[in-house]
Amino acid sequence: MMYRSDVCIVGAGPGGALLAYLLAKKNVSVILIERYAGMGKAFRGEHLNEEGEAILKKYGLFSAVEELGLLHMKQLEYWQDGQLVKKILPDSKVGHLGIHVPQAHLLKVLVKESQKYDSFTLLMNTKVTELLEDETGRYNGVKAIKDGKEIVVRSKLIIGADGRYSTVRKKADIDVTVRKHGYDLLWARIPAPIGWEPAIKMALINGKQLSLFTQALGFIQIGWNIEQGSYPQLRKQPFQPFIDQLVQAFPVLKDSVLQNIRSWEDFVLLDVYSSSSEMWGKHGVALIGDAAHTMTPTGAFGLNSAMKDADVLAELINKDYIAELDLLNCATIRKEEVAKLQAIQIEKEESFASQFVVLA
Repeated sequence: MMYRSDVCIVGAGPGGALLAYLLAKKNVSVILIERYAGMGKAFRGEHLNEEGEAILKKYGLFSAVEELGLLHMKQLEYWQDGQLVKKILPDSKVGHLGIHVPQAHLLKVLVKESQKYDSFTLLMNTKVTELLEDETGRYNGVKAIKDGKEIVVRSKLIIGADGRYSTVRKKADIDVTVRKHGYDLLWARIPAPIGWEPAIKMALINGKQLSLFTQALGFIQIGWNIEQGSYPQLRKQPFQPFIDQLVQAFPVLKDSVLQNIRSWEDFVLLDVYSSSSEMWGKHGVALIGDAAHTMTPTGAFGLNSAMKDADVLAELINKDYIAELDLLNCATIRKEEVAKLQAIQIEKEESFASQFVVLA
């Protein structure tokens, strides 16, 4: 089957879905491709900062997301030996230290709003396998497998919004520089106990960061840093002494932890690194979000940066100026800011232990 559009976006995460909406709204025909049959995958970036919040409000999308459910973080706490040692409150002008938005809620709103336009097409359960080129070497489409059958999408511009392992980036032979940060991350999610106040809570366990993020719908997301590459060896050790450290750090969570994290299988491992591509596009291809610049979880910048990429790129594209689009414009506008955010992440990671010196 053959499809045609002005723009083909590969990856229906927040960045890709937002870009699809913004382009469809401008009457740019867009096909949004998602490799999975469903949206809102677990353990993805779900925290909006001021920038992400402002983008949603700019396009009148925030209230619709809010109706589905979100949660404002009212404080940041540092805990040691089961005791609160430091508390940080938000600027009164902002009113929060971040907003938890379930990714499924955000994507539901973006897709629903996009579907109001005839210029928008969503292809789920569709995996891109190849980039297509014209006689000049410019990329002008993709081959993909949808529901087990091969399809072709012809377009004037291909957007790689398909994450840190971007197929579009690989197929376009765009280089990426990877930086390891010395740690990997174990994710888990547990029900919040009754009376739990929405907050971000931090602890230091054996020199490694343990983070708790309160989530909408009554959950707590746990992010536990471990030594890079140590997980295979860690899994060979007894589980109970490991999880006891979490209970000791936050005693109020004892019942929920013991009921919901009973083995290593209850954790999801994230291979942590940051990355950047010197080129964010070439010959009819542009990259946004993690495909262009992977962030670590520190500071929760990834989601917001992908949305900002989409916001900036959408302003550069119109129906009559796609083929001649200077893809470097978006990169020029965004690269410096992304580099600053990645530097902030490194500084935060390196200085984390200093937050606890009040007990020294």
